[in-house]
Amino acid sequence: MPPKGGRANFASLVGAVGDNSPVDRKRTPAPTKTKTTIEPLEGQLLADVPVDQLIANPRNPRDELGDLSDLATIADRQLQPGTVVSRTAWLKLWPEDEDDLGAAQYIVVNGNRRLAAAQKYGRPGLDVVLRDSIAVDKGEILWAATSENIDRRDFDVLEEAKAVELMVSEFGSADAAAKKLGRSKGWVSQRRALLKLAPELQAALRAGDLAVRQARSLARVPLEEQVAAWEAAQNPEPEPEADAETAEPDAPQPKEPASKLEPVDKVAQALKRLGADPDVLAAAVRKHFTDDERRKLIDALELR
Repeated sequence: MPPKGGRANFASLVGAVGDNSPVDRKRTPAPTKTKTTIEPLEGQLLADVPVDQLIANPRNPRDELGDLSDLATIADRQLQPGTVVSRTAWLKLWPEDEDDLGAAQYIVVNGNRRLAAAQKYGRPGLDVVLRDSIAVDKGEILWAATSENIDRRDFDVLEEAKAVELMVSEFGSADAAAKKLGRSKGWVSQRRALLKLAPELQAALRAGDLAVRQARSLARVPLEEQVAAWEAAQNPEPEPEADAETAEPDAPQPKEPASKLEPVDKVAQALKRLGADPDVLAAAVRKHFTDDERRKLIDALELR
């Protein structure tokens, strides 16, 4: 070290600096930047990907993303990353989507509502995880998008039905789709049946005016008769009331045991209990009877 108040020359200063000196580190040349692009790895978290490099899934089974107000906090923080597929992997499955993708480098498979909320509330980028492994075939993409949404409160039952129908088509059978979704074959069948409803009934189902159980029953009625059957079920015709002044009280009739009733009486009692409307009864006859049996029934009714 130079004496106090003395002057050190540059050579002596260099000799006094150790290998771990911050001066040494500061003077280490930075790595030369290259134009080589490093491709992200499968499963890698990509932080703050600009939203203009992301695009919502063009094959999303959802028609609407619903109210996004519950995601307004995404402007400040993102709690869960989305799942994306690279543009290259997507176009191997759907090359016809190239123009629709624009300049986007990643397609959001799970997290479309988060993307929409980021765009709405001004978040510039999203954290996403790259999962090109689900782009092995179209069925896997559909499954990934569908499994995220099934049973969500804002995923209406008709969107669910459309997603199930797409999976049945892609996987080749209802059984295969049910197995992939972890659902019963009956559940898949019931959802697909809803797609047979008349447009008016589909709208009522979406609006909550038509219960799913009733919708499944109406889906078994011929399309052109569904609306009439629904209206009849909603507004059953009241039985005519007897004039209170002239009507004589009916004497109580003892109930006959069911075993002693004639077949005609049994059917009549059943129809009375059910309050069967003619339109609904006709639909039931068409469903249960063959063409030949229906013709015989018409002949019998005309004989009176």
